[in-house]
Amino acid sequence: MNLQQLRFVQEAVRRGLNLTETARALHTSQPGVSKAIRELEQELGVDLFVRHGKRLTHVTEPGRQMLTSVETILREVANLKRVGDEYAGRDTGTLSIATTHTQARYFLPGPVAELRRRYPQVQVVLHQGVPEQVASMLRAEIADIGLATEALATHAELVTLPCYEWQHVLVVPRAHPLAREVRPTLEQLAGETLVLYHPTVTGRTRIDQAFARARLAPRVALEAIDSDVIKTYVQLGLGIGIVAEQAMREEAATPGGSDLVSVPLGHLFGTNVTRVAFKRGVYLRHFVLAFAELLAPRLNAALLERALKSDARHADGAADGAARTDNDYQL
Repeated sequence: MNLQQLRFVQEAVRRGLNLTETARALHTSQPGVSKAIRELEQELGVDLFVRHGKRLTHVTEPGRQMLTSVETILREVANLKRVGDEYAGRDTGTLSIATTHTQARYFLPGPVAELRRRYPQVQVVLHQGVPEQVASMLRAEIADIGLATEALATHAELVTLPCYEWQHVLVVPRAHPLAREVRPTLEQLAGETLVLYHPTVTGRTRIDQAFARARLAPRVALEAIDSDVIKTYVQLGLGIGIVAEQAMREEAATPGGSDLVSVPLGHLFGTNVTRVAFKRGVYLRHFVLAFAELLAPRLNAALLERALKSDARHADGAADGAARTDNDYQL
């Protein structure tokens, strides 16, 4: 048994049992992957996969149990490498961040710039995607840290911690009648054509739920995952937009104002929480811990280390003692 065989098994499962894709991802040949998995099965004395001809169709029960051990072994091997890197070159390395477009564009520039100022030899890699992709990149250890509003807290393999709160705002041209409303109603919004986030991102679920509770059917002209796209189409007259408040801070700070103005909608859609996530059990290098604290001062190294090692169902008393799910800590 060797680590290469374990990596082949792990990657085959991640690639939906497609050995061609597995080989491509690991820069090897498909026959080589198939042979290595067969040899591992022979050594263990059990089949890890059910086959139809040369194709793998699904994982056997022994295979499912083994996968847990494989994940643990390969994670600890990766941790050994991270520990070695930590002491071999404390101020060098790569920080890999998985996040959504909104966080990458409007929240992360300040913390990333400050990290680079403190650690100029650390390279930062941004992976952008929808929240489920962020979670997948963390689980696959492609990313060290993830940041998103949705999805992260639903994965048992991840430890998530609240980072900051925000609300949605209405985006309209300065001359639009709703620009003068202090507290727009759902009925007023439903009477307009809307430009919204895609249902998978940036708190869109709260918007849909609010309209559903009021038994209103909004008229949606366009959905996008990028706040800048929404603002562009509002400027073109496609409709009025709803975006995260952080996406309108630049317009608010523009001398002399902007063509677009924002109106708070927290009274309609409530408050959203953006969360930071890590894969449970992964060793975090010191600059990853430093970056987390740049995102939110209370995300200090002591709290993160407790959270990553803990299986407790509630927050540490030093935070605020509020009960949370087993993979979600309250600051």
